[in-house]
Amino acid sequence: PEGVQDPKAEDFLQPGTKQVCAGYALYGPATMLVITTGNGVNGFTLDRDIGEFILSHPNMTIPEDTREFAINASNERFWEEPVHRYVRECIAGKTGPRGENFNMRWVASMVAEVHRILTRGGIFMYPKDTKDPKKAGKLRLMYEANPMSFIVEQAGGMSSTGRERIMDVQPSDLHQRVPVILGSKNEVARVVSYHLEG
Repeated sequence: PEGVQDPKAEDFLQPGTKQVCAGYALYGPATMLVITTGNGVNGFTLDRDIGEFILSHPNMTIPEDTREFAINASNERFWEEPVHRYVRECIAGKTGPRGENFNMRWVASMVAEVHRILTRGGIFMYPKDTKDPKKAGKLRLMYEANPMSFIVEQAGGMSSTGRERIMDVQPSDLHQRVPVILGSKNEVARVVSYHLEG
């Protein structure tokens, strides 16, 4: 239209707090669409008989506490100490400092991990590591970390880079990478506190 400027890359560099909606589709035995428009999280399942999505999981919420964590253990040698500490405490189980047994999960799919967290609770971590010091993290802020953080926070969870809320990060590049720690609020807060102590 006349008088409208063409968008520039910089126009898209807005923090996650400016998002108006986020969602994901999950394909498997059932096809699901999970979405937030900033007022909670709802899950819809495709009814193949009528060809429409039906509200099947209204007001999805993440429990504040969990005994499940998801992290790529093959990168353990590259983790920062706060992440090492958290995982060590979880693996130590009932005889360790937490006095509880934890289960470790890893599907290598952020959407699958977030979906499990929405239905059962848990914490997902793809933390900063020393594998490639030029990269702050593996996952992209604008189109991976921010949308999933919006969904998780709308369901009562928490998301962080380990040092700050993911959705508060001011992007400097469309493909900027960040560390990601998200899920059940109390566990994410614990990992963040370990980062802030160091």
